[in-house]
Amino acid sequence: MSKIMVRPGLMAAALAIACTAAGVAQGLEGTDPFAAQSERGEKLYAARCAACHGANLEGGIGFDLVGIGPAYRWIGQNAEDLYQRVMAMPKGAPQSLPTQDYVDLTAFIIARNGGKSSAALAADPASLRQVPIGIVEAGLAKPRLTMRNDISKAIGGGPNQDELNLADKTDDGWLQPNRDYTGHRFADIGKIDRTNVRSLRPACLYQAGDVSPFATSPLVYRGALFFTTRYSAISIDAVTCRLNWRYDRPSRVPVGYGLKINRGAAIKDGKLVFGTHDGFLVALDAGTGKTVWERDVVNPKENQGGFTMPPVIFEDLVIIGPAGSELGARGWIGAFRLSTGEPVWRFNTIPDDDEPGADSWPNHSVRDHGGGTVWGAVTVDAAKGLIFVPVSNPAPAFTGVQRAGANLYTSSMVVLDIHTGKLAWYYQVSPHDTHDYDVTHAGPQFSATVDGKRRDLVVVAGKEGLMQVMDRDTHKPLYAVQIVKRQNTEVPWTAVDMSETGAKVCPGSFGGIEWDGPAFNPGTNMLYVPSVEWCGTTTQPVDQSRGFLTATDASTGAIKWRYESQRPMLAAVTTTSSGLVFTGELTGDFLALDAATGKILLRYNLGGPLLGGIVTYRIDDVQYVAATTGSASNFWQADPASSTIVVFALPKP
Repeated sequence: MSKIMVRPGLMAAALAIACTAAGVAQGLEGTDPFAAQSERGEKLYAARCAACHGANLEGGIGFDLVGIGPAYRWIGQNAEDLYQRVMAMPKGAPQSLPTQDYVDLTAFIIARNGGKSSAALAADPASLRQVPIGIVEAGLAKPRLTMRNDISKAIGGGPNQDELNLADKTDDGWLQPNRDYTGHRFADIGKIDRTNVRSLRPACLYQAGDVSPFATSPLVYRGALFFTTRYSAISIDAVTCRLNWRYDRPSRVPVGYGLKINRGAAIKDGKLVFGTHDGFLVALDAGTGKTVWERDVVNPKENQGGFTMPPVIFEDLVIIGPAGSELGARGWIGAFRLSTGEPVWRFNTIPDDDEPGADSWPNHSVRDHGGGTVWGAVTVDAAKGLIFVPVSNPAPAFTGVQRAGANLYTSSMVVLDIHTGKLAWYYQVSPHDTHDYDVTHAGPQFSATVDGKRRDLVVVAGKEGLMQVMDRDTHKPLYAVQIVKRQNTEVPWTAVDMSETGAKVCPGSFGGIEWDGPAFNPGTNMLYVPSVEWCGTTTQPVDQSRGFLTATDASTGAIKWRYESQRPMLAAVTTTSSGLVFTGELTGDFLALDAATGKILLRYNLGGPLLGGIVTYRIDDVQYVAATTGSASNFWQADPASSTIVVFALPKP
C-alpha cells in the first residue's frame, strides 16, 4: 500500500478530505457500527487534530476539512484515498498512531461531511475502495468562492497592455508564467546576491490542501500572488501568504482522468484567466475571485482533451490550446476574447483536409486522433505580432505504421500571426516521431552577438534532449546542444531490440526537457536549462534516472557548467542580475546556484518535490522568492506532498 511521507522542514504532507454532495452532516445519529466508529474518531480528532484544523474542521494552522475540499478536490474518490492522507498525520510523525485510530479518524471526517457507510471501516484497501466519498456525477456542485480580502482596489483593473509589454523592465511583479512575453525568466533584482543568499529562509507558506500533481507557474501583481491547482485558482498575499480569495470548482470527469496538472493562469485588465483539465476556459475577477465568464471549449468525454498549459494574453486575445495527445485528442491552439470569452481564431496543429500539411498524413481518419496538442507555455514577439508555439507528439506515440509521412505539425515549433492565427513559419524537430518527443519550448526569445553580428534568436527544445537555437529572421538553426544522452533516437521504438544487452532508447518517454525550460541571463549571456536523463527500456527503471542543470553560452552553445541531480529536474529555473540561479529538485530541495560557475550556494529542503514555478519579486524594497512544492505524477516516483507555496526572504536586520 502506498504511503505519503513527510519530510522535515515545513508542513509538506497534506490531510485532505472527501464527502458526498450532501454537505456537512448536522450530527452523528444512531448506534450503527459506522456511527459508533465515527464517534471514536471525533474524540481522537479533538485530542490530536483540532489544534491545527479547527474544532469544527473549519481550518486554522492547517486547512479546513469541510466545504472546499469535500466538494471540489475529492470528486469520484473513495475512503482509501482519504485514509492514505489521514495516515500522513500528525505533522512530522506520519503513521505514528495505531492503525485503528487512523481508520476511526477517517470515518469521523467522512461522517462530518455527510458521508455514510453500511458497516464500520476497516484498514483493508479493498473494502475501503468500496466506500465512495466524492461527487460521482458531473454537475452536482457549482464553483465555490471563499473570499477573505477584496483586493480590487490594489489590482486597479490591471495589468494593462503596456505593463505586460514592459514586464521584463519591472521588479515588483511576475506578470507572465515565464515572467515576460519573451520567456527570459530573468529578473533585474539584486537584494539577494552571492554574499547573502545562504541566509535565505521561508517567510511564509500557504498550503492548498491538494495532492494532485503541482506544476503551476505563479503570477505576482501589486502585492498579490496568483496560482492554480487541478481544481482551484487561488490568490494570496505575496508577503504574508494570507488568503485573499479561493475559487474551487467541481470536475465533470473522474479523478482518474489522465490530465491532472494545471500549469498556471494569465492576468490582464483585472481578469485572471485559466483553462481547466476538463475543458473549460474561465475568467475571474482578479480582485475578488468572482466569475466574469466561463466557456465550455473542449469535452474530454468526446476525446477532445483538456487544458493544462498556462494561457497568454495579448491585447484582447487569450491564447490557449488543449492537451491530451495520448487520450485521442486532435491538437489546435486558438484565441478567445478576453472581454467575453468568444472564439476569434483557431490554428489546427493537425491540419484539416484543405489545409497545408494535410498531405503529410495518410488520411483524415488518422489525423482525426493524431495528437499534436499543446501543453507548454508559448512566447510572443510583441513588436512583430508573432506567437511561438511548442507542439507535442503525434498519436499513437510509439508506432508510426498507421500514420506514414512527416505528420505536420507535431513535434514542431509553429510561429503564427497573433491577430489572425495564420501560419508564418514552422520548424519540425522530429518528423514522423515514434518516441513521444514532444516539443515543450518555443523560447526564450533573446538577442546575442554571433560572429560579431547582433542576431534575434529563439530556443526550440523538448523531450528529444536537444536545445536548438534558431535565427528568428532567417528561420534557420544556428546551433544545437545535446543536453542529455541520446541513443537510438532515429530508430523506431518498436524496432529496438530491448532484449539485447545495453539496448535502450535515450531519452525515454519521460526524458529530455520537460515543461519548465531554459532561462536566459543577459548579464552572463548564458542559457540555463533543466533536464531529465532517463533512458527508456521496457520498464524504465527509476533508479537509472537523473537530472541536470546545464549552462551554455548563448552565442555559441558551448557548455559552461553542469549540475547533476540524483533525480530528474523538472522545476523552473529563474536567474537574476545579481548572478544567481534559483531552481529545485524532486528530492524536495530548493537550490540557489552561482550563475557563473554552477556552485551550490543554498540548499533548503521544503519537504516535497519541486516541479513547478519559482518566481522572484520586490515589495517595499524587500526581495522575495516564491517556490512551488507538492506532488508529482506517479511515474516520477517522488514522495507525495501537499500543494504548497513557500515564500523566501532574507532575515530582517
